[in-house]
Amino acid sequence: MIVGSGISGALTAFSLIESGISGSEIVILEAREAVSGASGRNAGHVRPDAFRGFTGYASIHGPEQALKIIQNEKLVFEKVDEFVKKHDVPCDFNPTTTFDVCLTDEFAKYEADSLEAFKRAGGDVSHVKCYEGGEAKERTRVPNAISAYEWPAGSSHPAKLAQWLLSSVIEKGARLFTYAPATGVTKDGSRWKVKTSRGCVLAEKVVHCTNAYSAALLPQLNGFVTPNKAQAHSVMPTAAFSGNQILQSTMSLRYSMHHFYSLIQRRGDGTFILGVSRANPELSSATKAQIVSFDDTAFNEEIVDDGLRQFGTMFPAMQDKQRHGEGLDFAWTGIIAMTPDNVPLIGPMEELPGQYICAGFNGHGMARIFTCAPGLVKIMLGGTWDETGLPECFQYSADRLSKAAQKSSKGSVW
Repeated sequence: MIVGSGISGALTAFSLIESGISGSEIVILEAREAVSGASGRNAGHVRPDAFRGFTGYASIHGPEQALKIIQNEKLVFEKVDEFVKKHDVPCDFNPTTTFDVCLTDEFAKYEADSLEAFKRAGGDVSHVKCYEGGEAKERTRVPNAISAYEWPAGSSHPAKLAQWLLSSVIEKGARLFTYAPATGVTKDGSRWKVKTSRGCVLAEKVVHCTNAYSAALLPQLNGFVTPNKAQAHSVMPTAAFSGNQILQSTMSLRYSMHHFYSLIQRRGDGTFILGVSRANPELSSATKAQIVSFDDTAFNEEIVDDGLRQFGTMFPAMQDKQRHGEGLDFAWTGIIAMTPDNVPLIGPMEELPGQYICAGFNGHGMARIFTCAPGLVKIMLGGTWDETGLPECFQYSADRLSKAAQKSSKGSVW
């Protein structure tokens, strides 16, 4: 039984079948429509961290684990690229490069210091290019860029990727039940009884792939997994960003560590997907109060206005007189899962033998799931943690929850 039909749940099912488990032995539950949560709503970045998060991770988990976290994200990008090409997945995947664009002197210094700290710890930066001043402005097309760092990354249509995975496992015998929210998991002899609004299912193994909603079935995660509402925007380009003027790279445009804007431009139709950081200091207290939420049914107009204003500042050509159909198309929200130690929860739940978790991705699922879900499957089928290749700090344990509860949060690395 897999609870959750997003990318983590769908890839867990796919990996089980690839490992020899019959599709007929797998049931997937989804509370709403298939891929209706954050997996289908995210902005489409397949963007590994190259070095920036090292200092933050090291302060929580130590430098050795911080190196492993960043190396794992680089591997995930390679895995997604390999997977999409091997299976010819029609998900608009575009392997390209990404820029961290520094928009203030303070953040430019932080970025440079982070790069040096990562290098001193033994981190590989051979794939990272650094540009300063005029060259940074020219390469990014951002007139206010102070410096910029470029490395391999990509973008995709995340809903198409998850839907392909689900279709594939269903073709191989897995059963997907939508509008069947799991409301409880209780022991029933040697198996687990999963209660839903449409009846009960008995399963030997239960995998929680519910990310921000994990505490609904696992109360021990209350206070550890926190839902955060993220917002994205679809923006139609002006002529300055159409045809052969389309942006070739994705970007993270940063005023500070927690005040930033993510950007991709889709190859197929030129649409910009603009994401806005949740910790933006310029937002009102009323808007900030809406961040911790499970409500993904409505977007915030203040965030729309801020995003479009900043987009026009960073790319002045977007402020040119817009023709009909150019500018904002629509905005939407999705609920991501934050953890106090900034890394996901992966592995068996020793206090609930036969239950497993693959959740808590801190808004970075597309840079983590393609190693986390296959890694979890290795453990489910008798493998060891070392065989997963995952950083040890990702491993779920009751002790990890307890230690996090005793420490004050350092805040998000992102």
